[in-house]
Order: sequence, then structure tokens, then C-alpha cells
Amino acid sequence: MGFEKFTEVVELSNGKVIVKNKEAVKIAIDDLIFDAVFEEKDEIRVKKFLIIKEIAKEMGAIPSSIQGLYEEMGRAFPGFTVPAINIRGLTYDVARAVFRKAKEKNVGAFIFEIARSEIGYTKQRPLEYSACVLAAAVKEGFIGPVFIQGDHFQIVRRYFEKDPETETNYVKGLIKEAIEAEFYNIDIDTSTLVDLSKETIYEQQRPNFENTARLAEHVRSLEPESITVSIGGEIGEIGGKNSTPEEARAYLDGLKDVYKGKKGLSKLSVQTGTKHGGVVLPDGSIAQVKIDFETLRILSDLVRKEYGLSGCVQHGASTLPEEAFDRFPETGTSEIHLATGFQNMIYDSKHLPEDFRKMIYDFLKTQFATEKKEGQTEEQFIYSTRKKGFGPFKKEWWSLPKEIKEPIMKELEDKFELLFGKLRVFNTKDIVNRTVKVVKVPVKIET
Repeated sequence: MGFEKFTEVVELSNGKVIVKNKEAVKIAIDDLIFDAVFEEKDEIRVKKFLIIKEIAKEMGAIPSSIQGLYEEMGRAFPGFTVPAINIRGLTYDVARAVFRKAKEKNVGAFIFEIARSEIGYTKQRPLEYSACVLAAAVKEGFIGPVFIQGDHFQIVRRYFEKDPETETNYVKGLIKEAIEAEFYNIDIDTSTLVDLSKETIYEQQRPNFENTARLAEHVRSLEPESITVSIGGEIGEIGGKNSTPEEARAYLDGLKDVYKGKKGLSKLSVQTGTKHGGVVLPDGSIAQVKIDFETLRILSDLVRKEYGLSGCVQHGASTLPEEAFDRFPETGTSEIHLATGFQNMIYDSKHLPEDFRKMIYDFLKTQFATEKKEGQTEEQFIYSTRKKGFGPFKKEWWSLPKEIKEPIMKELEDKFELLFGKLRVFNTKDIVNRTVKVVKVPVKIET
């Protein structure tokens, strides 16, 4: 199966992984994860990912649900905001940088996530993503709960209007795939279905809460024994108008009326003025966004006091100015999603060779030429499409020499330290260990 050269450090016996030499595994994991990601045979690739995931669990990095921490936040906000980090490229290397900084600063409250759309264009299925994250935990010697999340598991409105059953079943299938890959945190987004033509806010939110309920019940039906998956909902399509207390109550009350699961949501995503990826100016720079922190404060307080949720979730925040991040803990925001800013740092780093960057940009100009909008400058077009340069060139990104990757990762590490500090998650290891139930879900690997 391609793991023969690693039999000195890892053994597969009766479908179970046995780690024979922990220090040697930390050395071997670089090759193990590379072999797995670029294995050509699907069946063998899946087995390699499963073995890596089991190695991590044996080494003490356990995929977990953040539910317990969020229930604690619902009772009493602890004064920090949990960063949820989307990694679109160089996933193993970037996750290593996150774990290094987490270990150094005693951070336990942080999430790795990938959205439905990102799974497609970055060519990272859930099992690959979780294996890369957990391999990084092994490499860096991280021990404790590892939170991996399905972000924006979204019903796409145009597909839903054409064929509701097919679109719903697609998202259900994605949820099943993610939970099997040990994503024990799932953000359901059916806010795309809000019907503003209805007279009352409750009826406007009805398609949203009814479809959230169906998908949340599906999540509950797939949970492994002793695990409560943390489920998030959403009321405001990101990039639209700001959310209101009336919308939050209508959605959460409606959900309570129709939902048949035992545990409800742990958090609520709202719109406060941001847009995914930021707003790009003609020269390719990012416009300053005025975020409505008062909306965050009011809604986080409301959902915590009236519904027992952890608070509200802020999307599309990674391109905000650094001084904005102190405000999230101050307003009681429970979680913040960060993606494009890290991608920008990788592409814009002075350490990335210009010919490598040009190769990807030339590909984007050809491959996605039809996506260029009227009036869009080349800089705006490149900025909006370069997220799609990770998937087709995955092997080239992974194969960059360490003298290029290491300084880029150092830049990212510094950014993670800054964000972790501003979001006040330093020294959150203890509260996570106290509130989060760690369960090693048994996985038998067919030989």
C-alpha cells in the first residue's frame, strides 16, 4: 500500500494503527502525508489518510466537537473570540504554523475549517483536509482536542430553485462525508433561501429555519456515539444588509418550532457589513470596511441570554485592519472566520518566486477568462480568482523548497500570534480541556 517503508515506526494490526516509535513518526510524517495527498489510486489514498488520522489520535491529537466550550460560553462569555481558520493551499505547512503558535501561547480555542466552495476549487475533500491538519498536529507535537469544521455547508439558491431535492441531498452527502472524516463541527447555511417577498420576518425566515432544521436533524442522525456535533446556523447572507434582532428571533423561534433534534445550534452567523474576500479596489488593494460592531454586540447578547447560544459568528473578517480585531471579544462575538487574508499573505510574500506567481496568474487569465466582469481591472480579476490557483497547482505548491516555504510560514506565524493575541485566546488550553469532551472514535482500516 506504499507504507512498507514506514513499518519501523507504524504497524497496522487487525485494522488498528499501532505507533511503535513516536519520535520517529514525527520525522516520517512529512513523507507520509505527501505520499497520501498525491497517491493516484483512490482506494489506497483513502486508506493512507485514515492511517494518518489514526496515527494522530494515537499521538494525542483528537478530532473533537467544540460543543462543550460553546455551551460554557452560552452560560458565561469568557472574554475571547474563537478564530476559525480556512486553509486553501499549503494546508499541511500552514496548519503546522498554526499549531506551533498555539503550543507556544497555550492556545486551545481555535478551529480549522473548509467551506463547500473551497472543497471544490482547492481540490481538498474533507478526509484529505482532516488528514493534513492532523498530520501537522503530529509533526508539531500538539496534544489535545483538534476542532475541524465544515464552513458554509450552504444550499445554493439557484440550484435549489431548479431542483430542491437534488441540492438538499448534495449538502446531506457533504455533511455525511465530513462527519466520516471527523469534522465534528458543521456550519449550515440556508440563509440563501430567505424570502424577502413575504410580509412578516418570521415568514421571510421560514425557508431558512425549515431547511436548517432538516439538515441539522441529518447531522444528529450521523453523530458517532458520545459526540454532539457543534452546529451553526446563519440568518444574513454575507455581503447583504446587516442583520437585526427581529430576524434572529424569527429564525431561532422558527427553528425551535420545527426542529426535532435533541440539541440545537451552538452559534449564529450574522451579517455586519463585511464581504467574503473583502471589497477589491481597481488597483487590487482592499477597501476599508466599516463593520457594525454594535450589531454584533446586540445580537451576541440576545442569542446568549435568550437562547443559550455561545454568541454570534463574524464571517469575512481576515482582510479587516489589525486594530479591528480587539473589538470582537469586546462585543461578545463567539467565533470569527478568517481565510482570504492568509491566502493574500502567501501570494504577496516577497519570498514567493515571481516566475511561480506568474505561472499561476497566466493560468488564471486563460482558464477563467469568462469570469472577468465588465469594468474589472486585471488586478481585481486576479485578486478575485487567485484562490482557484491552489487546486490545479497543488503539487507545485507542496513541492516548493523549504527555503521558500519556511519564511512564508514565519510571516503567517507572526500573523497568527497577532490574531490570537487580539482575539484573547492565549492560555485557553485549560478552559478547552475542562469543557470539551474528547472521544476517540474507533475506525477500522481494512487491510
